[in-house]
Amino acid sequence: VQLQASGGGLVQAGASLRLSCAPSDEYSVGWFRQAPGKERDFVAALRWDGRGTYYADSVKGRFTISRDNRKNMVYLQMNNLKPEDTAVYYCAVGPKNSGISHRSENRYTYWGQGTLVTVSS
Repeated sequence: VQLQASGGGLVQAGASLRLSCAPSDEYSVGWFRQAPGKERDFVAALRWDGRGTYYADSVKGRFTISRDNRKNMVYLQMNNLKPEDTAVYYCAVGPKNSGISHRSENRYTYWGQGTLVTVSS
């Protein structure tokens, strides 16, 4: 599985960005981010069948994860961006059936190269 997250960039606070990732079918998909000097954190995840979404409290209400099955794409729509959202964002996929939480890095088997999101104040 080859993953590549895309869509990052430099924006001002309050702006929006949409990140994209192209996983294969029937995978759970997670987005994580790593800010400079910090550990990688969970952002959002989507069940393999699209019937469940999960968000970190810090992004709930501002970010939306979704899947376009026709295009085999998963998106992370990020609205009302804040400077503290600045990070490298990673897309990851894992098996559809797992006893590990969608919020845990350990659930995900394949990781893509990240895309940098910079939010200026």
